[in-house]
Amino acid sequence: MNILEAQNISKSYAGHTALNDVSISIPNQSIFGLLGPNGAGKTTLIRIINQIIEPDQGSITINGEALNQNHIGLIGYLPEERGLYKKMKVGEQLIYLAQLRGLPTKEAKEKSKFWIKKLGLSDWWGKKVEDLSKGMAQKVQFASTVLHEPELIILDEPFSGFDPVNANLIKDEILELRDKGCTIIFSTHRMESVEQLCDHVAMINQSEKILDGKKSEVKAAFKKNVFLLKHKGSFSLEENGVTIESQEILEDDYYETKLKMDGAHAPNELIQKLLSKTEIHGFIEEEPSINDIFIEKVEGGNHE
Repeated sequence: MNILEAQNISKSYAGHTALNDVSISIPNQSIFGLLGPNGAGKTTLIRIINQIIEPDQGSITINGEALNQNHIGLIGYLPEERGLYKKMKVGEQLIYLAQLRGLPTKEAKEKSKFWIKKLGLSDWWGKKVEDLSKGMAQKVQFASTVLHEPELIILDEPFSGFDPVNANLIKDEILELRDKGCTIIFSTHRMESVEQLCDHVAMINQSEKILDGKKSEVKAAFKKNVFLLKHKGSFSLEENGVTIESQEILEDDYYETKLKMDGAHAPNELIQKLLSKTEIHGFIEEEPSINDIFIEKVEGGNHE
């Protein structure tokens, strides 16, 4: 089941097309990577989902119901442009933001204290936001995004400003939220985070969706029939449909060879031929990274 359906969304500003007929479906309890270069249209789509702006055409449903004001409490939004009140104390800030999301004061305080403790900020409860480091302020903002237990969480560049330790902390929290039933829309330029976290991805470039699907299926579609062979001893190969793209000496007569096959050959057939030529220590298909796919689609300008 899909928690969110966006159908044929278009939006223009003063002659500039920000989104052109974009449709996406976001499965329930998934982490959905929304990818694209700067200015592609990602933030415009996120703002439409948050009802900050309206589309020129198209529709959005949440849990099968047309997007409306009642959905505000179901969504948690961490914008790329962070916004905390610097003169407010951390605890007051979180309670205030929780109340804006509809939580009663007592519950807002309880949940705020829970998240502050969870994120290691208990000693900062009574201190002003302006006294926090950038990373600490980021954690406070993350807490404000999730403490009202939204069904749908939208994170725009959530790891900006974090050191590796705190980035891993937030990654673990994102995965835990997903496992507890939340759905996360995750917009980022950090492709390694997409590899680690996302179940599904969509790419937007120049206002149009250029790619969409399960991460595993997307990566499978971009495989190029290239295999990495780790072996002892060099060899020559004269086989129609199989070419050696590169060969690197690792150490002590150990090699790593990159082989490209045409569609007529099966991997097992190639392994059988190689067994008589070299001592095989590893044979694996080279899988493209999300970063590789991103560059190929964006720089290639392919808008299929």
